[in-house]
Amino acid sequence: MNIVGITACPTGIAHTYMAAEKLEVTAKTLGHNIKVETQGSKIENILTQEEINNADLILLAIDKEIDLNRFGGKKVKKISTAQAIKNPENVINDGLNDIETIYIEDNNEKNGSTNKTGIYNHFMNGVNYMLPFVIADGILIAISFAFGINASDPNSESYNKLAAALSKIGGDTAFQLMVPALSAGIASSIAGRAGFAPGLVAGTLATVDGSGFLGGMISGLIAGYVTDALANKVKIPKSISALYQLIIVPLVSILIVGLSMIFLINTPIAWLLDTLTHWLNSLGQSSGILFGLLIGAMMAADMGGPINKSISTFSIGLMSAGVTAPIAACMVAGMTPPLGLALATLIFKNKFTLEERSSGKSCWVLGASYITEGAIPFAVADPLRVIPSLILGSATAAAISMGASVTSLAPHGGIWIMFIPNVINHLFIYLIAIISGTLVTALSVGLLKKKISEEQINKI
Repeated sequence: MNIVGITACPTGIAHTYMAAEKLEVTAKTLGHNIKVETQGSKIENILTQEEINNADLILLAIDKEIDLNRFGGKKVKKISTAQAIKNPENVINDGLNDIETIYIEDNNEKNGSTNKTGIYNHFMNGVNYMLPFVIADGILIAISFAFGINASDPNSESYNKLAAALSKIGGDTAFQLMVPALSAGIASSIAGRAGFAPGLVAGTLATVDGSGFLGGMISGLIAGYVTDALANKVKIPKSISALYQLIIVPLVSILIVGLSMIFLINTPIAWLLDTLTHWLNSLGQSSGILFGLLIGAMMAADMGGPINKSISTFSIGLMSAGVTAPIAACMVAGMTPPLGLALATLIFKNKFTLEERSSGKSCWVLGASYITEGAIPFAVADPLRVIPSLILGSATAAAISMGASVTSLAPHGGIWIMFIPNVINHLFIYLIAIISGTLVTALSVGLLKKKISEEQINKI
């Protein structure tokens, strides 16, 4: 059989490529031909229309909206990337047997933009828009601090022009676009391209008036649903349709959303965010440890899934309010699962197959780079023993970090940001948190996992 597919996760990093690899390996093992297009940080292995037309099965392992127009007139099997990673054989067999497939109408212009799949996916689309700004501006600001904490201030004795330029690019420009990008991404997921402008305006108002990350999420939803109603639900005569979409839709939607933000949303959300900021800044050691335990548990619970993304995105949002301890806890908790498993494959060799030991080698790099998804293959193979171990290790790391009030001025980068001076305030404790979480994870995995036979060990 000829199989083609697309894999795409909201962030375009790990799940996209892990799902593609699982589908490719499984399909070839079952004797099928397969080609998978990966829509990650860039689109690779692009499917041709001829390959789509000749396919016996079309698999869409996606967690975000993609353009479905080229599949018009075809039946597809649509699943999440997690399903493709965990049960690739069942996914392929169900698709070939026409189980839970859907028919894509030909020339359906709304498939790629207005297909509703839930608020979570809309939020993740917004995060996907926001992440480039978050990562770029965070690291640029962090590099500027290498010249000195006050090196970007013209009135400081340590003033440096390059540091000032990096701070202006990152902190004064890219950082200010973070919330507007989030809001525009959410609105675009709901209403298509028509939602981009209202979402951008709404997110900018959230930034200017202080409602920040939470305001950006709410404004994105309002902008998306208002614009969707105007652009896609209101019936307009064809004679004035073009004029209506070009002028009336953006004008009315921006006006409605703008007034809603100014008079209804920004003030209470800004107050809530300010209250939350004061509470987080006033956390004592014991309260910080408890909050750290929660952060760690959420980061490891689904290793890059909805729970993980929700707490990490929330922590990134707090950075805009000057609260930088939670993101440091997220990073140590996110690094711990792959690092702990990598160590476990070295210490407890009789509990892992050769394939798992090989995967463990890559986990060193993935863990150090704050890519929690590297732990997924191990969790899928033995969830009842591995996942609790990961949660325990990550909770330990994050509790140490929050308890010691470790902060990070960069939202990403893992262990590598340690080499930039002044980014981590308590660098030694940061390292202790990572090492402790790694050891707890590895020892827990070793204690809980059962020994396997020589035959299983040598299985590739």
